[in-house]
Amino acid sequence: MADYRLSRLRGRVTSHPQAVDVAFGLLVVAVILLAVRAGRPLRAEDFLAGASAFVLIAARRRWPLPVFGAVTVISAAFNLHAALVGPLLAANVICTYTVTSLTGRRTAAVTGTITVVTVYVAVVIGAGRTWLDPQNAAIVVWGTLAVVVGDATRIRLANLEAVEIRARQAEHSREEEARRRVVEERLRIARDLHDVVAHHIAVINVQVGVAAHLLREQPDDAEEALAHVRQATRTVLVELSTVLDVLRSEDRDTEGTDSTTEPPPGLSRLASMLASLAAAGLRVDHRQEGETRPLPSVVDLAAYRIVQESLTNAHKHGSEPLARLRLGYTPAGLKILVENAADHPAQDADGRGHGLIGLRERVSSVGGSVHTGRADGRFTVTAFLPAAPDRQDTPT
Repeated sequence: MADYRLSRLRGRVTSHPQAVDVAFGLLVVAVILLAVRAGRPLRAEDFLAGASAFVLIAARRRWPLPVFGAVTVISAAFNLHAALVGPLLAANVICTYTVTSLTGRRTAAVTGTITVVTVYVAVVIGAGRTWLDPQNAAIVVWGTLAVVVGDATRIRLANLEAVEIRARQAEHSREEEARRRVVEERLRIARDLHDVVAHHIAVINVQVGVAAHLLREQPDDAEEALAHVRQATRTVLVELSTVLDVLRSEDRDTEGTDSTTEPPPGLSRLASMLASLAAAGLRVDHRQEGETRPLPSVVDLAAYRIVQESLTNAHKHGSEPLARLRLGYTPAGLKILVENAADHPAQDADGRGHGLIGLRERVSSVGGSVHTGRADGRFTVTAFLPAAPDRQDTPT
């Protein structure tokens, strides 16, 4: 509660600086005049000096340099007539502090020197003191103190401003990072859903067409086609469940339940994929070069999805029910080549389809490269996924 009240008071003070300066000027002049009155009766020059000091203190932040010049001249004039007129001496110190806190160090040094020299000379002449009178030390002390405290205040305010700027920049950076992560997560979810659904829906579409064609004349073959549909549907449901489990992982961790999910697919499931495509009518000429070795999980998943997307496109858009698949294991990584006849323009050679966009994103996520294009009536996807032996996952 005390902190809240203090913050509210600070907010009100900073929102009305001119009113604060007026009140501060009245307080300073009143205190000094009361102190003078305790030692002697107040004279006309005391009230005139007090009024001048009040005006100068109240206006010091709005016009710091002009007010400083005015207070220097006025205080010197009064001190020549009546040495160390209290209100003006206070105004001189306060205005010197204000200029020092609002300007640079060089200006602070100049204003401090002007304050000390003018007041010192005026007091020596007006009071008839010697130049080395010990009482003159107060002038030097107060002038130096005003410069030092003002400069320290300026540095502190500059540091606070720098901290606030860095805090705002950090907050902006956090917001930008949060937005970037949201966009990346949306793209990842869209890519995963496309990879999970597109291949199996293509298989289901073909098998349903086969079943409809054979249902009356060859019911056994139609039943086999429907069995493939059922299997593909089950696979879609399982993979969608896996994706949803990942999306709900935070809730599951919070609730403390233990739920296991199927590991993400990899090239170990390539045979099952090729079998489902063969059942859907796409023959795949598959060959492998190099010695098979375990790949990092992200590379293994990316390789599987690249092959899946490429063969699905070959099945959907190819002009022949045949595709060629080559996997090449090298010391640096894995090479993938998928090629099929594609005379129909539906297969986008520029890679602007959702599937090919997702394919490029997957390759980029593991630091690989990919090229897609049509030439001589064939559509080709070539990709390289870096997977040096020292990057492999440690078996568990």
